[in-house]
This record gives sequence, structure tokens and C-alpha cells, in this order.
Amino acid sequence: MSEGPIDENEALARLRSDDPSAQYYAAWWLGRNRSRHPEALPLLLAALKQRRPRDPGAGVEENAVARNAARALGKLGDPGAVPELLAALDDPDDGLREAVARSLGELRAETAVAALVRRLASGPDGAGAPREGSPRLQEPCEALLEALGEIGVGGQEVLAVILPFTRHERPLIRSAACRALLQLSGDPDWARELVGLLQHPQLQVRRAALMDLGASGWRPALEPIRATLAENSLKLIALRGLVEHGAHHEASISAARVLEVMDALL
Repeated sequence: MSEGPIDENEALARLRSDDPSAQYYAAWWLGRNRSRHPEALPLLLAALKQRRPRDPGAGVEENAVARNAARALGKLGDPGAVPELLAALDDPDDGLREAVARSLGELRAETAVAALVRRLASGPDGAGAPREGSPRLQEPCEALLEALGEIGVGGQEVLAVILPFTRHERPLIRSAACRALLQLSGDPDWARELVGLLQHPQLQVRRAALMDLGASGWRPALEPIRATLAENSLKLIALRGLVEHGAHHEASISAARVLEVMDALL
């Protein structure tokens, strides 16, 4: 089936089909376009429960439809998805858990905090330990940490679970932990840790720190973001985050000043 331009009715029809490639694209389309059709939520919830092995002939990865459905449910913004997403957070597929965690963060699902904390509670030596023969960790720690920051419930138990990950051997995990702590506590020390990562020799790390600073809304990072050795397109995304989220932090840098820097980067 072609993956050319389609409309909402076609996306819904594809999601009802038995073709995983068509379902995969349809789930992406409904999330990308933030569908408000009354059938979108139930169809995506049904797709979330699909478990299929990888289909090499179709080029579809294991549980691909469920993963895309999970991502789409976060973008729809409907809290009715939270119970099923929470159930999927215990799925053995860590790729699905990663997608679910990000969507729970997007939905600001406070009822998910306990489950997210539980997944991280074993710390860098447990949840954050590498899988044998794989680049992945035991848990999708980056997504779990970011979700806690996005949800914004920062009790002492939550902060205590996140803190050890600021010392994780992988800089991407450290960045996600500092972002979450900055969002939850407002302590500028965590912002300074992120600014330090903007100087990291690896571009991937600099990119992650840009996105994490933008999501935090910490406007004193304006100039370090502007000066980072990374793509202007990513700097613009980070700066847009400073505009959208910066009201949560006291700062002498106005949204107008951030917009001026954005204009200069265009």
C-alpha cells in the first residue's frame, strides 16, 4: 500500500485493516495530525495492544504498530488513553515502554508517576545498566526521566530516584536527569550542568542538551544555545522552548530577546 498523502478517513480505514505496514503509517498520521475524530482514540488503543514479531518482508519492526500507536496517543492529548498506556508500561518490549513513557509525559499523567519511579528505582546499576550484547539499557531511562520532568510532580521520593542518574556513565542519561531535576526543582545548578554538556565533543550529546534546555525553559541558556556547535534548526527548536516554557523561571531575559536571537538564526 502506498504511503503517499492520505486523509483522515483513509488513515482510519488503514488502522482498521490487517496490514501492519498500513496500520503503522496510519497511526503515525493520526498522531502527527492530532486527529479529533471519535474513532481515532479507540482504534489507537486497540493498536496499542497488538503484539507482532518483526516482519522482514514488510520491513516492519517488532511491535511497530503498537509503538506508533503509543506515540500517537500522546499527541492526541486525550487523558482517556492514560490507563491503557500505564498498562503497556509493564510490557516486556522496552521499545514500547520507551514510546509509552514519552506519551505519558506529553499527557502530564500524574497517575503515572509511581510507575515511572518504580521503573527507575533500581538506579544506574539496575535500570541504567547496559544489556549484554546491546547498546540499550535495561530500562529506557532517558524517556522515563524526561516523562517525570514533563509531568511535573516533584516530591522528595521522585527527586531522590532521579538524582543518581546525574552521575550515569552515559551523557544522554545525565542530560535527561538534569533536565528533569531542573523542571521539578527549579534549581539552576542543574541548568549549569546542561550548559556544560553543550560543550561536549559528541554532536549527539550537544543536540540532546539543546533539546533538554529548551524543554526546561531556562532562559539564561540563551547565549550558550546560540553559540553551540550544532544545527541552527535544532537551536531554533530549543529557543522556541525557552519562549514557551520560560515563564516558569525567573529570568532577566525576555521572550522578545529570545525571539530576536531566533530571527538572527533564520
